[in-house]
Amino acid sequence: MPSLGMLTINALTAADSVIIPVQAQYLPAKGLEQLLRTITRVKRQLNPQLEVDGIVLTMVDSRTTLAREINALIRKTYGGHVFASEIPRSIKAAEISVENKSIYDHDRNGKAALAYENLTREVLSLGKQIKRHRADPVR
Repeated sequence: MPSLGMLTINALTAADSVIIPVQAQYLPAKGLEQLLRTITRVKRQLNPQLEVDGIVLTMVDSRTTLAREINALIRKTYGGHVFASEIPRSIKAAEISVENKSIYDHDRNGKAALAYENLTREVLSLGKQIKRHRADPVR
């Protein structure tokens, strides 16, 4: 579950937009609902310009049925707001926090690095498409 304390509220109040990372698991998916309710409140009361530019599935382990079902549920519920790129669960990605390295320094050609590269391209390609997303807010 995301921490929805003052730090999160302040960050949402100061932001123009957010990209929401969410694990393809039950509790993080429920946390996404809570975060979106918080974003709606922040938008209504503190920052009317705040927008959700997208949702990115992280630590995806498509080997499990539950992960595939949660992934499908998130994509069905939030549709085009979910980025096509997914960040896979990766031991090498977990190791970098201990090594204090970038995923690109650690394993440039690994599946996690390539997934982040694809996500970066997808986010950068949004450009004018963001306006279209903003016309159809995430609920």
